[in-house]
Amino acid sequence: MQLGDLLKYTPTSTVGKITDIRERDGKVWVRLDFTDLYYESSNLIPADPSEYIEVSYKERSSYEGGMQSIDDLRRLTEEVDISEFTPSGGG
Repeated sequence: MQLGDLLKYTPTSTVGKITDIRERDGKVWVRLDFTDLYYESSNLIPADPSEYIEVSYKERSSYEGGMQSIDDLRRLTEEVDISEFTPSGGG
């Protein structure tokens, strides 16, 4: 296992390229570019190149809801005025 290798996370069939490898608490963790998340190496298997779909930064941003940072999320929550909402519900 080395940087740039293609791997598949078996529980979800997520396929990505290795962007980082870390060891912590006696386990090896591998970050995949598709999700930018770390996966325990025991759940990863080599993937066929035909299974890999490269994701551009622009696509990843829209996939994540278009948020660029925590500050964007804070600004969004500050802009909501709940006085405009009409309460409704059963009961």
